[in-house]
Amino acid sequence: MVSQTLPHPLLLHNGIIYTLDQNQPTVPAVLIGNGRILATGSLEELEKLGIPRPDSLDLHGRTVLPGLIDAHIHLEHYAFALQKVDCEVPSLDECLKRVRAKAQLTQPGNWILGHGWNQNEWAEGYPTAGDLDQISHQQPIYLTAKSLHAGWANSAALQLAGITRDTQDPPGGRIQRNSDGEPSGILFESAMQLINNSLPQPTAEEAAQAIQLAQSHLWAYGITGAHDFDRSRCFSALQILREKGLLRLRVTKSIPMEHLDEAVELGLRSSFGDEWLSIGSVKLFADGALGPRTAAMLQPYAGEPENTGILLIDQEELFEYGRRASEHGISMAIHAIGDRAIHEVLNAYQQLRIYEREQNISRRRHRIEHVQVIHPQDTARLAKYGIIASMQPIHAISDMDMADRYWGPRAAGAYAWKSQLEAGARLVFGSDAPVDSPNPFWGLHAAVTRQKLGRQAAWYPEQSVGIADALHAYTTGPAYAAGLEQIQGKLLPGFYADLIVLDQDPFKIDPEDLHKLLPIKTMVGGEWVWES
Repeated sequence: MVSQTLPHPLLLHNGIIYTLDQNQPTVPAVLIGNGRILATGSLEELEKLGIPRPDSLDLHGRTVLPGLIDAHIHLEHYAFALQKVDCEVPSLDECLKRVRAKAQLTQPGNWILGHGWNQNEWAEGYPTAGDLDQISHQQPIYLTAKSLHAGWANSAALQLAGITRDTQDPPGGRIQRNSDGEPSGILFESAMQLINNSLPQPTAEEAAQAIQLAQSHLWAYGITGAHDFDRSRCFSALQILREKGLLRLRVTKSIPMEHLDEAVELGLRSSFGDEWLSIGSVKLFADGALGPRTAAMLQPYAGEPENTGILLIDQEELFEYGRRASEHGISMAIHAIGDRAIHEVLNAYQQLRIYEREQNISRRRHRIEHVQVIHPQDTARLAKYGIIASMQPIHAISDMDMADRYWGPRAAGAYAWKSQLEAGARLVFGSDAPVDSPNPFWGLHAAVTRQKLGRQAAWYPEQSVGIADALHAYTTGPAYAAGLEQIQGKLLPGFYADLIVLDQDPFKIDPEDLHKLLPIKTMVGGEWVWES
């Protein structure tokens, strides 16, 4: 990692510089100063501007792109996940081996935390508290699922959380139980909060330190901006970093649903902030996730005739939240994965658009997060109501086998990026890290090829998008969703000097090699923050 403030204007030339502006897709050279793009054009034109003593960087034919923006990430969760046991492994035995190794290095009585397990990949299916009790009866162990919609606890953790056979399922959640009625160790959705309430909570300062370290991982992937969907402590941590001059990602920060009233009372509005930290949308959850089969479906999951998932909020409640938010200048971002949840959200947005028009309220830049499986009759409704489709291409690669298994033929309408583009919806891409890797080149590979690494066949290849559309979904799309389309996402005069330098041109390489790309240099605000 490097962190070098440029003392003079910088002239980049002799490369392939993509602006991502349709009127001038490429330029021969770019002049950078004061954290912005000062001018673009030929080397001769820029040299004639009379800028005193600009430094010059010969790109030697390399490719320059605007910095990439992760439109859906959990910054605090991702930062702390880097410190946890990595449980994203192909077998239960391997997971237990890693947890056991961590236990041997952990002081007695301290929590052992991990993330990333996926029971759909394990022959045994869901694990149990007993599996973890083999490692320790005394040390509390808690491992969150890859989806972040389920947790796995040992008996010591259940005891600390006060979870017994008499504990009732909380609203919007479920405690899995064995045949004797005892908690099995698996907690779904809001039931996870029972454990979270018992966990040692990091301070905002500790979260800030973790996020500061995580920044360098994101720069190495070419990420210069992010839309964060973590909670209020993360907002405090980001403000601490910004105050100290250490925040070098441009972060659009969501507002948790339970803080909407406070946001309204304070007068916060979407897009308010400065060049480093601004307000995004109010975040709500309409359902769960595919992994634990809690995403709300119109028809039952294959092989589970009684299970249609969990709908956490209905159309009328969504509309009431949306009405209050829109009236006060705040957009909505609603998590909806299953086709029933998406249907309810679209009904609410239809109602909200009518209300905005009747009340002469500007159309807010509302979003649906994930849009993972949509009923064919709802496909065109995001475009119809001007709703942003915030999707994560890498999820299709992670989930394709589960989608085929539990959604069956419905999977033809899953992760349907091309359908949304063709309908006219604005598409924005992210990772949902730590649910999946934040590496945007893995996301680009997924979007363009819909191929799992090591497999020849593409999964529903008709839903693939071209590299240009995929790159726009990582640049100009998120900038628009954040209300920053006049200063972020392109390499044009007046825009932020956020860019990456690549050894290869993603427009020209074999799409199957996109996942191998990484930047050799990353710039944020005219400052080189990463060099490989």
